[in-house]
Amino acid sequence: MRPEASAPPYVGRFAPSPTGLLHAGSLVAALASWLDARAHGGRWLVRIEDVDTPRCQPGAAEAILRQLDACGLQPDDPPLWQSARGPAYEAALRQLVEAGTAYPCACSRRDIEAAWAARGRQPERHGELPYPGTCANGLHGRPARAWRLRLPADARVVWHDRRLGAQSQDVAHAVGDFVLRRADGLWAYQLAVVVDDAAQGITHVVRGEDLADNTPRQCLLHQALGLQPPLYLHTPLVLGGNGEKLSKQNGAAPLELDTPQAAVSALRLAATALGLPAGDAATPAGALAGWVPAWRGLYNASPIRDLSR
Repeated sequence: MRPEASAPPYVGRFAPSPTGLLHAGSLVAALASWLDARAHGGRWLVRIEDVDTPRCQPGAAEAILRQLDACGLQPDDPPLWQSARGPAYEAALRQLVEAGTAYPCACSRRDIEAAWAARGRQPERHGELPYPGTCANGLHGRPARAWRLRLPADARVVWHDRRLGAQSQDVAHAVGDFVLRRADGLWAYQLAVVVDDAAQGITHVVRGEDLADNTPRQCLLHQALGLQPPLYLHTPLVLGGNGEKLSKQNGAAPLELDTPQAAVSALRLAATALGLPAGDAATPAGALAGWVPAWRGLYNASPIRDLSR
């Protein structure tokens, strides 16, 4: 009789972009990912997603790490920096090119808009037009600007989110063949995050709900690279006074965590956004210890050895 296959050890991560400091919304994702790792008896890592170097602020990554430390959210390994990972992304792109699943693209955004305008379609407000496949069969003498993933014939991805439930997306209709390396030479988020999740052995991704629509693209990339995708949980968004998602782009105030009291206050607000009791602990460590069992109750998170039963 064959022994039952055991689930891999839990490894989670928080992956901030150093385009600014942590704010109330980003602390929600950080706290949720930490709690999920601890509730499963797993490891929690931090990755600095500084691949988009022009948007990164000097000193922001180090300040984010200090903010996390002030909140008692210390990673189990030293942080991974995407800016040092270029060779790994290059190897992944080469693998896709050799497999025929990546191709060069000469199109600018204006070219894409013009191609769709010729078909009578305009971009929606705050929306992107899917790539129309102009270069899928060759550059036709134009210079290459970027690299794209060639989608499979059936590009509908179905997955289960641990909070949102059953999800699906027709990636070809919603996005089209998407960028792996940008026209400015920088690596696209989708490729970098998939390669790094695999390199760090990430089994569970807990992040904000605004990133849920990235999941199907990342699942397709996992498939194309022969990798196992992690399990996903997307947390509720924190909204600003204008009803928009609280973010650095719309002026979210950075957290001031100069004292334990300030850190506990910020953590309580994040916990409340996640549906956890505020509690009355006086220190970050005490507050975190109280929320781990509460998180288990919300998401039925048991030690990873039990997940395969």
